[in-house]
Amino acid sequence: MRTEWFNGAAAAAATGMASRRGFLKAGAGATGGLVLGFFLPAGGRLAQAASPKPVEAPNAFLRVAPDNTVTVVVNRLEFGQGVHTALPMVLAEELDADWSQMRAELAPAADVYKDPAFGMQITGGSGTIAHSFTQYREVGARARSMLVAAAAGQWNVRPDQCSTARGMVLGPAGQQASFGALAEAAMKMPAPASVVLKDPKQFRYIGKPVKRLDARAKSSGRQQFGLDFKPEGGKLAVAVVAHPPVFGAKVAKFDAAKAKAVRGVIAVLEVPVDRGGRGVAVIADGYWPAKQARELLDIEWNTEGLGKLSSDAQLAEFTALSKTPGALARKSEAPLAGTATKTISAVYEFPYLAHAPMEPINCTVELKDDHCTLWVGSQFQTGDQAAAAAAAGLKPTQVTLHTLMAGGGFGRRAVPTSDFVVEAVNIAKAYKAAGHSGPVKMVWSREDDIKGGYYRPSHVHRADLKLAAKGDIVSWDHVIVGQSIAAGTPFEGFMIKNGVDATMVEGMGAPYDVPLNLSAHIAKANVPVLWWRSVGSTHTAFVMETLIDEAAHLAGQDPVAYRKKLIDPKHTRHLAALDLAVAKSGYGKKALPKGRAWGVAVHESFGTVVAYVVEASVKDGMPKLHKVTAGVHCNLAVNPLSIEAQIQGAALMGLGMTLPGAAITLKDGVVEQQNFGDYTVARMTDMPQVAVHIAPSSDPPTGIGEPGLPPLAPAFANAVFRITGKRLRKLPFDLASA
Repeated sequence: MRTEWFNGAAAAAATGMASRRGFLKAGAGATGGLVLGFFLPAGGRLAQAASPKPVEAPNAFLRVAPDNTVTVVVNRLEFGQGVHTALPMVLAEELDADWSQMRAELAPAADVYKDPAFGMQITGGSGTIAHSFTQYREVGARARSMLVAAAAGQWNVRPDQCSTARGMVLGPAGQQASFGALAEAAMKMPAPASVVLKDPKQFRYIGKPVKRLDARAKSSGRQQFGLDFKPEGGKLAVAVVAHPPVFGAKVAKFDAAKAKAVRGVIAVLEVPVDRGGRGVAVIADGYWPAKQARELLDIEWNTEGLGKLSSDAQLAEFTALSKTPGALARKSEAPLAGTATKTISAVYEFPYLAHAPMEPINCTVELKDDHCTLWVGSQFQTGDQAAAAAAAGLKPTQVTLHTLMAGGGFGRRAVPTSDFVVEAVNIAKAYKAAGHSGPVKMVWSREDDIKGGYYRPSHVHRADLKLAAKGDIVSWDHVIVGQSIAAGTPFEGFMIKNGVDATMVEGMGAPYDVPLNLSAHIAKANVPVLWWRSVGSTHTAFVMETLIDEAAHLAGQDPVAYRKKLIDPKHTRHLAALDLAVAKSGYGKKALPKGRAWGVAVHESFGTVVAYVVEASVKDGMPKLHKVTAGVHCNLAVNPLSIEAQIQGAALMGLGMTLPGAAITLKDGVVEQQNFGDYTVARMTDMPQVAVHIAPSSDPPTGIGEPGLPPLAPAFANAVFRITGKRLRKLPFDLASA
């Protein structure tokens, strides 16, 4: 996710966070060793100074145990992006711990774990390292200071006579003590009011390739995800839900006789579902009997009064709207000087997209009279905890949310409505009201996940450009039509300004110095929409980078040289990323195999610039991507291995947008796709060779989880044009209609 408000908050955090944090030791909840917490007062968007007060051990950021292990509590969701390693790396750097000591666990929902810039506990906007880099460094530095103070006291020397290395405190006379041996004594030391962080020249971990802490568990099958979860004692009911075929529909009537006859079925209950709809939950002693029983339900649905969208009709509506100006998002000062001799008029089409993570939606709930416990892979713990409380009729303080590892998400697990969490609580309520007790795990099948929303919104862009004889763009009028992600959510107030959803237009314009007049229409449809990896840049980058490439072609200029001419010189990072990708790829210097062509694109999202130079071919009317060379400027690279993995994964996901069948379509309000057989995602056989090169920098790190996706599709499309002479105006690619 990304908004102007998020960016402003992040900037404020970067400039003023250190002086407004409260660091403290754990209270009675500690069971030995050194436990260091971080206090973020409720209601404050940024950390504020506060009087030290006890914080329970589960709310600590760091635990140094007598056995010499160092546990770092990660205040985000780990769902493949690598924060389970990156944040411990950052903390270990300042602590001077040995990497073999390091452990990590995911934080539960709690105010103390709120993102210091967003003011809520959330994993999104590629903000983990960008926002918590200094935060976790300071926790490590304070713990190190306390360990040194404890050792100095035992050795009767000054703290400045001691040093640390690889999990040991070293004294002036050769004394040595491990962090574990000093942990109890360190707990009695006062937390320092301020610390001096390392100079980057001293870094041992940051900037170096470090293997992931969770790699062994995941590669061996021992890692527990939400779908694997079982509470202590093992007693667990499993629920699946028959959702309405049209969003918001209700149950007119249903017959559960056949379903109840399936062995293992415990209950069949009507429950509320998202968008005011109603569904039927089948609860059994396992997933398979619940699923079998659901297929035997006889349900009659009430769809009266609901919008029943069909994709063809929506495309026609959006295309017609694009012919008229919308709400103004950006106005050019004045057209550039020069007589227009060439024009580009283009209409772009983008479909709905499903997130389709490998682990479908699930949530386990145990509901009691005065407390609710959740076990869930949540991207949005603050919102999910509050929504669960409201659904259960409790206060947020009466809801415990345990964050579990998740198998992907791409935004789907951070929903402003907390749809699947609320659904799980509603099931637990109905289960309890029917006289049952104990935890219930709600599981969505792959079909439920793909047919059940939420989706990346569909969009239409209309662009009209005029170029002078030498290729200068003298005017550019642009209209975007699509649904708003923020409308009707708590984010609407700061994400929609003057009728423009900031996520709809992000990525338009910069870094190019062009006379862009940009407007947007917010359309409405009975389809739930949500951010999808890289949000607005999923479509704006494609439009920008293919149009710039087309302008270069009309000007008779090299596409790289043309981009560099148009990029405002202040955008040095764009130029650096582009130059790096070009140099490492051999663009313009090496000869490509027969039938292959180059394609180029560069785009910034979430503070990071990624440039791609690709090699592609076309065989039997099908484009094929062979090689991708990435130039990445994310400022300070914390873990190059994670950056490489994220760019490779994002590039493959970006490639997936171009493949036939990569679209969600609707007919009469019903989603037509249901599984990977009819909704295409990129597979191993589609994976090109990807070489990742990182521009050196010591500036504060920016995001990396999403920026690798947006420029892939346009770079690929630009290469296809050089082979076929056809400009691709829609995703997924369709050469036949180009």
